[in-house]
Amino acid sequence: MSRIYDALQRADLERKAALEAEAAAIAEPFAEPGAEEPPQVKPGLVFEKINRHPWDPSMISLPTLADRGESIEQFRGLRSQIYKFRDQSPLKTILISSGMPAEGKTFVAANLAMSLARNENNRIVLIDADLRRPTLHNILGAPKTPGLTEYLTGAAELSDILQCSQNPFIVEAGLVRSIPNLIFIPGGAGGDNASELVASDRVEELIAGLAPHFDWILIDSPPVLAFADAIDLARAADAVLLVARGASTPFDVAQRAQAAFSSARILGFVLNAVTDAPRNGSYYYYYGRQDASRGTDWRKDKRRQG
Repeated sequence: MSRIYDALQRADLERKAALEAEAAAIAEPFAEPGAEEPPQVKPGLVFEKINRHPWDPSMISLPTLADRGESIEQFRGLRSQIYKFRDQSPLKTILISSGMPAEGKTFVAANLAMSLARNENNRIVLIDADLRRPTLHNILGAPKTPGLTEYLTGAAELSDILQCSQNPFIVEAGLVRSIPNLIFIPGGAGGDNASELVASDRVEELIAGLAPHFDWILIDSPPVLAFADAIDLARAADAVLLVARGASTPFDVAQRAQAAFSSARILGFVLNAVTDAPRNGSYYYYYGRQDASRGTDWRKDKRRQG
């Protein structure tokens, strides 16, 4: 009897052990990682290690580096409006585009970035995503490569393509401008496969990697009616800012550009290179200069006559 009892007891123990092993195998994929093996986290950006180059900005193309003037006031107004949009809903990544070439989108992107960077509490990254015709590096007087093209092809890492000015202070006509908080990603070598590159998931990965470290991310894109690249890039942005050229951009081109971004949040249009006050409906706005000697703001809202 004792041998029969021992055999039954062994069988029962073996059955329990088998059930426990099966339960462990089922639960293993859902088990939480132990404290001894924390999940690996990619290191964040170290701003002190960002590549520094001797930039030579074009003062003609960057009027926002001046001390005063009509252009700097207009970009201050645009900057204030951007802040208002951010108060309404989350806003960090802005794609800047236009309907056709030569409407001033790159000029607006560069100067809006400079205007935002005048606030030393802001960290700005400006990205040249016009891979077919990258020109932001010319405005900043910065190296063209390595840049976005190299990152999207896998030839460079994020840390390789970030750059800033070696001298954070720009001196022009005795005035000192500080831009240590402006980071730039140039377009890179470019190529005929730009459409395929910007349509890849690498663009969204790039923005996701930058977002925790910057207050504003500005993307200069190709003109939307000339190339489809801008529509693909808009998927990675929070909103789109469109640029039209005064007395040059046809109304239907502006309409088609807006329609092309129908699935995106459009902040509005920036009317660039305006010489005469724009008229619309029963009124128009005139933006005059500020009389510095008297501190008088000559901004007026005039009703049309007749």
